[in-house]
Amino acid sequence: MYRFFVDPEDIGEKEITIRGENVNHIRNALRMRPGEQLLLCTGQDAVEYRCEIISLDPQEVRTKILWAEETGAELPSRLVLFQGLPKSDKLELVIQKAVELGVYAIVPVATARSVVKLDGKKAEAKLARWNAIAESAAKQSKRLIIPQVLPLMRFDKALDLLEPMDVKLIPYERASDMENTRKVLGAVRPGQSVGIVIGPEGGLEESEVEAARARGAEPITLGRRILRTETAGLAVLAALMFALEGKEPG
Repeated sequence: MYRFFVDPEDIGEKEITIRGENVNHIRNALRMRPGEQLLLCTGQDAVEYRCEIISLDPQEVRTKILWAEETGAELPSRLVLFQGLPKSDKLELVIQKAVELGVYAIVPVATARSVVKLDGKKAEAKLARWNAIAESAAKQSKRLIIPQVLPLMRFDKALDLLEPMDVKLIPYERASDMENTRKVLGAVRPGQSVGIVIGPEGGLEESEVEAARARGAEPITLGRRILRTETAGLAVLAALMFALEGKEPG
């Protein structure tokens, strides 16, 4: 069954109105008709609405709410990926796959070894594209929320955002205790917020690692192989997804 995101203000007591670009997709691409059913959600909470199409016109699609429920499709912890800005379009792949794995938000970070520089209109255009990729991935993977990609920020500002999180992880090539990694990841509990700090190509500088540790981040190893920047964060997210999937917040 097809799923679409709608604005919260378009949800009524008994009906939901679909507006914007989804109207054309429903009417002309999918050729849906009155009486057919679809799933709707706001992208901001865990409530899913099963609806039946009442009418379609070029500006809006009116639907009747059949039922609404919290499906438990989201992970019980908020996982935030702090991704050192990589070269080329690698961040687009990271965003897509991180959303599929259950990330709550993605923070692009300008680190000392980040080669790509963004400013002004270029940064705005990139941010819009990154969030469009996140929304598309959320639809494809049947997420109930749309993970937000935040504006690119400096490393020190990213640490300000990281510090209040319950669990702070920093995969680091000089860490070596795999058993500790298993222990740390296994100790994450439903309801906790988790920040994952990943460096760009070339990794983080030692001073950056120490700054993160000063804010409570724990260096962990991901094994004896060196993972690319676009792989490391996804490896941690996948491990946390398996550890947390299906658990309820305490």
